[in-house]
Amino acid sequence: MSDFLLDHTMMRVGDLEESLDWYRSHLDYVEYGRWEADTFTNVYLGPEDRHEQGALLELTENHDTDEYEMGDAFGHIAVRTDDVYDAYEELMDEGVEDYRDPDSCGGSYAFVKDPDGHEVEIVERDHGAEWSLDHTMVRVEDADQQLGFWTRKFEYEHTGRWESDTFANYFAKPQDAAEEAMAVELTYNYDGRSYEFGRGWGHLAVRADDLHEDWETLLTREAEDYRDPASCDDNYAFTKTPDGHEIEVLNPDDSPMDRSA
Repeated sequence: MSDFLLDHTMMRVGDLEESLDWYRSHLDYVEYGRWEADTFTNVYLGPEDRHEQGALLELTENHDTDEYEMGDAFGHIAVRTDDVYDAYEELMDEGVEDYRDPDSCGGSYAFVKDPDGHEVEIVERDHGAEWSLDHTMVRVEDADQQLGFWTRKFEYEHTGRWESDTFANYFAKPQDAAEEAMAVELTYNYDGRSYEFGRGWGHLAVRADDLHEDWETLLTREAEDYRDPASCDDNYAFTKTPDGHEIEVLNPDDSPMDRSA
């Protein structure tokens, strides 16, 4: 399996049970793991029939607050479906709020929001389990810098790009990853804007082959030493992109992707 495969995306939620009900009811997600701490709870979710390289969604509830600002440095998660019109109509019939229907998005994707306001893109794909995570979108201030970060630090390759008059989207993931693996989408707006990090979004997580060896490799490649393995009980570590998006580097033994439903 690929080094630095995208393992999960973490989002913070105000009411864990409400969010779990939303993802279970509308996306048929099942629970793959849970960690209860004194001050917070983490739950890992995904499709029951996910691919072995398929990423999971981590929902984090902090026990001392139920409100978060979304910010705009993170954009959305995207989930796969065979037919975007059928999928969107199904969600509407289930009472999900009408946010951006397929017709308003050119017919190949649509958007809904979860109970906390995280945007969920529904994208038409011919691979991957229904509702599996296709990509996570983050906004970047310097496209060349960010593409260099992902290709140099993590040895990712471009898997797609789309350019318009006002912005460009670049997709990347490990060179030998399965098409069912999640990609990172880098969105660059041409107007030179900057972005704010809200607490509603947390981080992206990648899997290491060997946490300590791969962490040293990242440092050799001049990745930011944000939280090293020793400060995280040797279970994981954190670096940051040049724009400040946090990236967790996971010990493979602690990856929720290896847990059964």
